[in-house]
Amino acid sequence: MAGYRKLGRTASQRKALLRNQVTNLLYHGKITTTETKAKEIRRIAEKFIALAVKEKDNYDTVTVTSKVARKDKDGKRVKEVVDGKKITVFDDIEKEIKKDKPTRLAARRRMNAYLYNITDTSADDSGKKKGKTVNLADKLFDEIAPKYTNRNGGYTRIVKIGPRKGDAAMEVIIELV
Repeated sequence: MAGYRKLGRTASQRKALLRNQVTNLLYHGKITTTETKAKEIRRIAEKFIALAVKEKDNYDTVTVTSKVARKDKDGKRVKEVVDGKKITVFDDIEKEIKKDKPTRLAARRRMNAYLYNITDTSADDSGKKKGKTVNLADKLFDEIAPKYTNRNGGYTRIVKIGPRKGDAAMEVIIELV
């Protein structure tokens, strides 16, 4: 007996399907799929959530100074003339950043290697659509993991919603608890 379900696909198709479904589950919080796919998705998603819970506080906070171009009210860079040349004016800014410790960095790299990149195309205040890339590893560490710190597994729930109309495959909703 195999250690996983083949889902009637070749290895590359199956891996792509599972990567896509796990990515969407972690981004949206719940998805609708067939029962057998949901059971495979659950295995992978729970491993990533458990990894995020284990490593969520494993970082150092570091203060960094960086140079940032000064901007005017229109958002354009401020330039001043020095020796007949226009030079951009820079300001020094101190920032607090999280510096991952080695085990958290390894976990982040494992997540980024498996999960697809998501571009959020929701409209901003002016009504324009902007493609902003969402880092799912950050979402796992900062949003999802703190919810499950006191929980030992069982991060997902599968709810049956009945047979699909076309082929009578059992459809389910898989969601984060």
